[in-house]
Amino acid sequence: MARSDLSDITAFLAVARDGSFTKAAAKLGVSQSALSQTVRNLEARLGLRLLTRTTRKVAPTQAGERLIDAVGPRLDEIEAELAALSALRDKPAGLVRIAAGDHSAELLLWPAIERLLPDYPDIRIEIVVDNGLTDIVAQRLDAGIRLGEQVAKDMVAVRIGPDMRMAVVGTPDYFRRYPKPKTPQDLTAHNCINIRLPTAGGLYAWEFAKGGRELKVRVDGQLVFNTATMAVKAALAGAGLAFVPEERVMTYLRSGQLVRVLETWCAPFTGFHLYYPSRRQPTPAFAVVVNALRRGV
Repeated sequence: MARSDLSDITAFLAVARDGSFTKAAAKLGVSQSALSQTVRNLEARLGLRLLTRTTRKVAPTQAGERLIDAVGPRLDEIEAELAALSALRDKPAGLVRIAAGDHSAELLLWPAIERLLPDYPDIRIEIVVDNGLTDIVAQRLDAGIRLGEQVAKDMVAVRIGPDMRMAVVGTPDYFRRYPKPKTPQDLTAHNCINIRLPTAGGLYAWEFAKGGRELKVRVDGQLVFNTATMAVKAALAGAGLAFVPEERVMTYLRSGQLVRVLETWCAPFTGFHLYYPSRRQPTPAFAVVVNALRRGV
């Protein structure tokens, strides 16, 4: 096989995996037109159409799928071995790509990365902030961060944060206008700020537990957001009650800007974990990042 074929196949795989010439070109650092021409040249040499192209989507053909299945894993293995060679350097080096939600990125990931960067100038970090359950294998990411209960069984999971609790909060002014709820069921009479789940798309049912009893309450209100950050802002504005991780509102609780209710119904649950495929060959750079995150536990 000619070296140009290997380069062109790499380009094809990038487009097929991203489903977009634009995204793949940005990752590869080439122009969209040059990448499109590269794939067309590969198709011409093979005498096969590898991609179907529409105005909205790019998808592999049957021949393209066969090429992905046959060659993709082998090229991934080569890339992993090349990355592992950085162990022969005096200092770890290379790119580490991690997916995390905005809360875990701000609370755990960035503080750890900020500490290690000065000591490891040859390590590069890409943080992909995504509140959905990102498929790190499909996106060719090195690792992701999720709550322990959300990590798939076939992944290696490393605990990087303590147990967490949720908090129901509102402003003092809100509670001057409405009575404080004494049980989770009382929330149905309140203006609650909903969160829409990024995966299934439904509204998050507020989860409570006390004395071995678990309870989910579907609340209602004027506002729906897809991030807890905006829910906190709305609660601070007196727009209703928010149900968010307590770390996000501790400063406001201490200052008195927010008041907490139903605290005894908010049981602790397993905190954040770094996870990655069990078959992954960790590079020295990746090991440095893992150790930095572990120190936060």
